Amino acid sequence: MSERLEDIAAAMMRDGQGILAADESSGTIKKRFDTIGLTSTEDARRDYRELLFRSTEAMTDYISGVILYDETIRQKAADGTPLVDLLKATGSVPGIKVDMGAKPMALAPGEKVTEGLDGLRERLNEYYGLGARFAKWRAVIDISATTPTYNALKANAHALARYAALCQEAGIVPIVEPEVIMDGPDADHTIDRCYDVTEWALKTVFEELYVANVSLEGMILKPNMVIAGQKCPTQASAEEVAEKTVKCLKACVPSAVPGIAFLSGGQSDEDATKHLSLMNAMGGLPWKLTFSYGRALQAAAIKAWGGKPENVAAAQRAFTHRARMNSLAALGTWSADEERKAA
Repeated sequence: MSERLEDIAAAMMRDGQGILAADESSGTIKKRFDTIGLTSTEDARRDYRELLFRSTEAMTDYISGVILYDETIRQKAADGTPLVDLLKATGSVPGIKVDMGAKPMALAPGEKVTEGLDGLRERLNEYYGLGARFAKWRAVIDISATTPTYNALKANAHALARYAALCQEAGIVPIVEPEVIMDGPDADHTIDRCYDVTEWALKTVFEELYVANVSLEGMILKPNMVIAGQKCPTQASAEEVAEKTVKCLKACVPSAVPGIAFLSGGQSDEDATKHLSLMNAMGGLPWKLTFSYGRALQAAAIKAWGGKPENVAAAQRAFTHRARMNSLAALGTWSADEERKAA
């Protein structure tokens, strides 16, 4: 008997746990390795992911799922164990990034649409055989004086819905990620402008999901937080970010969705943690709120590692610390004192 989508989603949204985004493309991981002076080879990428996945406390206690890249889901650890099996041994659900990236949209200056629908049914069936039980597709929505347009929002929402339907057909839980970015080329928008665009984007996405017959009980939403652009001279308080994000989500996200796993989207590690904790501390939420962070979970670990085998234990400690802080945030109990005490 095949696994139910609702059960997979529930496993991904376990109390006090979140999702590690380890799906950096070859280009992105190269940039991360450049910061520590390490050449990005297949073995180096494997070694780095392996040290994360073998961080026993972090993976067992704080991480419920891991988004993998196509290369990673096929790789084996140095001892020959498939990386997917390392994840399963910790109780984490293996997932896979399936989009082919955001590309410039035709006749829409400054806007992008995510590609990757061609051949997706076949790829999902292969990934299911490789052990993936959830997938991720990211849409990129930039805010400027003239964007986004309904044309771009509609195109990206439609693609997300088609992707989600194909995932559910294959027995895979779709993570639906419409990201209103805070660090685009014009990123001087206010938090209120972010609220309006995020609300528009989410309502458009859920309309398309409904039309595509996607089961809301068998999906996870991965949205941005409602936050001012990085270049905005007026930055909102953490409390305002939490309040406006929850207000926007309550206005847009049906209660049938089992969980919302935020992206960090350019926030500092601690800000991403603090905002999540404040939201959960508010209580009265119809869905679970947790994290699906990449850089905000890994930055300290990759710096501590430095590409050197003798630093693996230090990197694992750094990763475990950030994972634990975000676990507390998912429970609404993180504090600055806790951060300093555990550091």
